[in-house]
Amino acid sequence: MNAPPKAITGPSTFLDDRLGAGSFLKRNLRKIFPDHWSFLLGEIALYSFIILLLTGTFLTFWFKPSMGEVTYFGSYRELYGVRMSEAYQSALHISFDVRGGLLIRQIHHWAALMFVVGMMAHMLRVFFTGAYRKPRELNWLIGVILLTLALLEGLTGYSLPDDLLSGAGLRITEGVMLSIPVIGTYLAFFLFGGEYPGHDVISRFYTIHILLIPGILLALISAHLILMWVQKHTQMAGKDRTERNVVGAPFYPAFMAKSGAFFLFTFGVVALLGTFAQINPIWLFGPYNPANISAGSQPDWYMGFLEGALRIMPPWEINFLDHTLTLSVLIPALVPLGILMTGLALYPFIEQWVTGDRREHHFAERPRNNPHRTSIGISSITFYGILWLLGANDLISANFHIDLYTTTLIGRVVIFVGPAIAYWATYRICIGLQRKDAEVLSHGVESGVIKRMPSGEYIEVHTPAAEDIAEHIRGKHEIPVLESAEDGEGIPPKSARTPLGRLRTKMSAAYGTDHVPLGDGHVHGEHEEAHEDEHAAVGAGEHKQLH
Repeated sequence: MNAPPKAITGPSTFLDDRLGAGSFLKRNLRKIFPDHWSFLLGEIALYSFIILLLTGTFLTFWFKPSMGEVTYFGSYRELYGVRMSEAYQSALHISFDVRGGLLIRQIHHWAALMFVVGMMAHMLRVFFTGAYRKPRELNWLIGVILLTLALLEGLTGYSLPDDLLSGAGLRITEGVMLSIPVIGTYLAFFLFGGEYPGHDVISRFYTIHILLIPGILLALISAHLILMWVQKHTQMAGKDRTERNVVGAPFYPAFMAKSGAFFLFTFGVVALLGTFAQINPIWLFGPYNPANISAGSQPDWYMGFLEGALRIMPPWEINFLDHTLTLSVLIPALVPLGILMTGLALYPFIEQWVTGDRREHHFAERPRNNPHRTSIGISSITFYGILWLLGANDLISANFHIDLYTTTLIGRVVIFVGPAIAYWATYRICIGLQRKDAEVLSHGVESGVIKRMPSGEYIEVHTPAAEDIAEHIRGKHEIPVLESAEDGEGIPPKSARTPLGRLRTKMSAAYGTDHVPLGDGHVHGEHEEAHEDEHAAVGAGEHKQLH
């Protein structure tokens, strides 16, 4: 192995002489990272979080988290002399009177959206490739908690300007709290400092937004990165790659240079969005007034699915012992989020229970090679997407001239039918892609060469797939299936003797059965067996002499 570069040995020696950390740095700066574009998705979230910390610090210098009433005499003439809260006034001051304030505000908001986008894209990559399997279950759980906290952080930050649009979101938040049995009223009074809207919610959200949640996020992101570093990164199957090695480039200088460039690229995109794409123009909404509401109000995109669930929910409620349980608010607020987040958190352990697979996995699976997992993921995305779309059912109705009640009724049906159709279609696509892979290994790839045989028949010559492609396809591993066959005396295995055990073995057989084995990978031409004596041999430049 080549000696480390001087840029590593110099600082390492300096620190080693004083802290005894030289060997640690030399070893870790040469750590190998695999090279694949999808592995950079998580870095979008990381770099967006850094941008959020920097821009958020700038905004705290001028923002006043107070609901005390003042009269506005600032630069925006349309609101001159209007009574408003100090929070809203300070947000206007940042937007119009602080040099660069509006740009930083918009960069901060766009970075928040990119943070959630990056986290969701990263989690989808991890889910579809099975990178959450042993030994990475703990890191997966940290990721689920990070996503939940990111949604809560977005809600608290979105509400701080105290404008009419964010106030509508706060009103919904209060309604959700009141719908919680027994403790709902106490929670609402505690958060708002009395009857809605109270005088404390902005200051309390401010503390949560800039101190509590960022501190937890910072700690969990650090733990996430440490675990990833210790457990090593998953890699795609390919030539010279095994479960015991990592093929890629060293952390220094290759990965550091790539990451540095990607951070600048991420910052550049967010800065361009903040410069040219207006977002959250609070001066157009006006200060919050509990008696007012504006048409076409939607939250930031990542909370849109909860809005959609609220809009399509039937007006159900239960009255029992002089108490009213408002299901039309409680179910939309808790069930969709609970299904998605609980399902994400439990899925690695459910899959392990179904398959009985407790091996360590360091390869990232191709989504097509686990069709049921991929189908579950796509159906969940469909469920989320339908709710998100229905969060704008009033805009859909107005722009497409469809009756609002019709869109709501269609939504109530599609929310159940859509995920089922998505599951079936995704499963069939995965099986089709597996068959294509098996065909590539057994028949090779089309060469574009057409040959005429002595019999007058025309055939297309196939050539073996490139080695890296073939090895990538051969990286498919069978999904373990629990033993369910009875022994010679007709007694089933111990694990399949109870009702739950029998259900588990059936689920395992359905989940893990390989419907498209790859075969031996021998490449042959079409009709080769039937016309072996006269067909040209198919291969890379190999031909059979024709007589």
